Formats: sequence, C-alpha cells, structure tokens
Amino acid sequence: MSRERPINADEPVPSRPEESPPAKPEPPPKQLEKPAPAVAKKVAPKSKPAPAPKPPPAPKPRRQPKPLAPKLLTALVAIAVLFIVVAIVGGTGGGKDETNADAPASAPSVAPDPSDANSDSGTAELGFPVFATGNTTRVGGADPAANAAAVALAVFPSTTAAQRPDAVTLVDGANWASAIAAAVLMAPPVRAPVLFTDGGSPPQSTEEALAALAPGETNRVQASGAAGAAEIAALRDRLFPQPPQHIVLAPEDDPELAAPAAAWAARSGDPVLFAGGDDLPQSTVAYLEKHAKTPIYALGPSSAISSELIREAERVGGPVKRVGGEDAVANAIALARYSDGSFGWDINDPGHGFVLARADSPLDAAAAAPLSASGTWGPLLLTDSADTLPVELREYFLDVKPGYTDNPTRAFYNHVWVIGDQEAIDLNQQAEVNELAELAKIGGAQ
Repeated sequence: MSRERPINADEPVPSRPEESPPAKPEPPPKQLEKPAPAVAKKVAPKSKPAPAPKPPPAPKPRRQPKPLAPKLLTALVAIAVLFIVVAIVGGTGGGKDETNADAPASAPSVAPDPSDANSDSGTAELGFPVFATGNTTRVGGADPAANAAAVALAVFPSTTAAQRPDAVTLVDGANWASAIAAAVLMAPPVRAPVLFTDGGSPPQSTEEALAALAPGETNRVQASGAAGAAEIAALRDRLFPQPPQHIVLAPEDDPELAAPAAAWAARSGDPVLFAGGDDLPQSTVAYLEKHAKTPIYALGPSSAISSELIREAERVGGPVKRVGGEDAVANAIALARYSDGSFGWDINDPGHGFVLARADSPLDAAAAAPLSASGTWGPLLLTDSADTLPVELREYFLDVKPGYTDNPTRAFYNHVWVIGDQEAIDLNQQAEVNELAELAKIGGAQ
C-alpha cells in the first residue's frame, strides 16, 4: 500500500536561502491506486511463494487537547465565581480573597483536602455543590463583615424594590456587644440587617452590600458596650409600635455566652442589655426602670451573671429568670430548648431551621441574626472547634432529628446554616451536621 499523504502536503514549503527546494515526491504506483477487479480472484503460480502479509499500519498518535488560552480561562473563572456568589449566598461583596476561599462540599468524601498541596483547590472553589449539602447551606465569608453582607443579601435579594430592606444598621466591628444588641432591629416591623464598619469606614463587602440593598435609611451605632446596647433598646422603642414583651440580660464580659441573644432578639424583638461584674451598668438600670414590669431573662450561668446582679435587676425592673448553660455550647442549646410562655425557642422536636457558628466569633452571631428572623427561623447554636462537633451539640441534633414512616414528602425537615469558612467550621464538621439533620426512615421495612 502507499504511504498516507501528510495533511499539509498541498501547502507550499518556504525554502531557506542556503537550501534548494526539496524534490517533489514521486506519485505512488498506479497499480496500487486502482487495482484491477480480477486481482483478488487470481491464484498465485506454484513456482512463486505467496508474499508474506504486511503488518498493519501503526495507529496514529492521538492529538493532545490544546489548553485554554489564558485570557479565556481567566474569563471563565471570573464568570463561575460570580455565578456561585450570587446564586448561593447572595454575594459576599468581594470580601473574600479567592486564594483563601473555603467551601463545604455536598459530598465531603470526594472534596479535595485543603491541606493537600497537590489538590486542585480551584475545582472545589468553582463547583456549585461545594457550598451546600442536602440539609446545610454555608455562608463562607473570610470575616464577619463578608458574612454579614452575604446574609443580608440572602435574606434581601434586592432584585426588585420590594426585596430591599427599609433600613440597615451599621456597627463598628470592634464593638461586639452593640452588634449583638443591634440584631433586635432585624425583627418586624423594622427588619434592618446588621452590617459592619472598620473604624467608621465600611470595608468593600459592606460597601457592595449597601449598593445592592439600597436601603432607605441607615442606623449608625456610635456607643459601645452596655451603653450602646441601651441606646439601641431606646431606638427599638421609638421604631416599634409596641413595648417589648421581654428583656434579655446578657453577660458583658463573656461574648461567647452572650452570642445566642442576637438570634432571639432578631426573632422576637426583645432588646438585649448587658450586665457583669459587681453592679449593673447605669445605662442598663435606666432602661430596666423604664420597663419596670417587663419580665427579664438572664442568659448564662451564675459565673457570668451573679445572683446578686439578678437581685439588683429585680429591684429596678421586672421579675428575672435565668436560662443558660455552663459553657458556650451548652448555653446556646439551653436557650434553643427553653420555653416560658411566649419567651424561648422551645425547639425540642424536628422540623426546624438552625444556625451554626463558632463560639469565639460573636460578630458572626450578629451577622447571622437575619437568618433567625426569616426563612426557617432558627436559633443560633455554637461549636467550639473548627474540626470537631461538640458531643453535647451532636446529642441535641439527634434529639431533634427528623424521621418518617411511610411518606417522606409529608415529613418535617431540619436545615442548618453554617456560618464561616473552613478556618471556622471545616468540611468534616459540616458533613456530620448534614447527616444529623438528614430525614431518616423509622419503623417498617428498611
């Protein structure tokens, strides 16, 4: 057989100055181009042995795919990142550096290990499922300002005027107590999410959230600590049509124990005041005196709010009851379980939303508060580790795990918002939470 012609055989070949043009290749023999029809039927003469069969032609090498042009690859990456941010968390406002973007996986077993230097972290960052599992959704900002912006845009998508909030509350990120107290302004009818500033100036994530939310009014919290909380409570009284039904007294010296108050304030409209040390702050006393008959609930153990402080609060205000646990994890669970008339979440059965954040980030508690006042309306729960779910929290999730007997579409479901990137709560912990929140078949044939 003749050799195959190269694909560029008909293209002119430029000659080099020092070389003569190459000779034209001889055409293949005519008898091989057009074999006679009878050749296949002829029998070779006995005097001549039959020619040995020719070996099959070597397979052509497969062409290697060309890599994407750098500009095209950059464009695709940018489009994918933009789609994820808008579709999953409503936008982080550019507050997260792409190289540190951490994403929980819907299938953690196949997600790349961020500690593996050889893993393709870009794949995890760009894949849609890595931000959510079947029963969890992560707001994975690199800092509380980015998380607050993402939560605000998740609750208020702002694609139309009706989806925008009437107001937002700006709080200095250095002032955790005022941030927790400001969550009360997320309750109806104000519904103002908390955004953070940095020493008075907003970071980029806050600026972009403000541009998208386009609120009609901005509340700025200037004072700090207990005084700032009392100012916010007074603002709440001016903006709400009714006085508060309850008052939450939180420990001013322990932000981990005070954090769950933010979710309840956003849910109920109950203001958060602060106490600690040997005496009640004067700003707290003044507000309690103004609402002398309003029930007070002290959040935290006696080591954080002493019995003496409770007696002092009762002397100037309404009756006081204590609710809480000895540490941050137990304290948050206690408030989630608690019920006293119209006060408390009373979540002791399946079919609810939850918010999970790190105990050592009270600003994330304030940032996530709008999720407790919309959507699945769930309490704040806390984990004290980035990679291990606390035993007590696991047991609580098991207590409220949903199940069904015959028809899963008629069952109750749990959903958990996970706040923070993998530095705060890693993929393994999110995967365990997802399993604990999963609807399970109970009774009957499996």
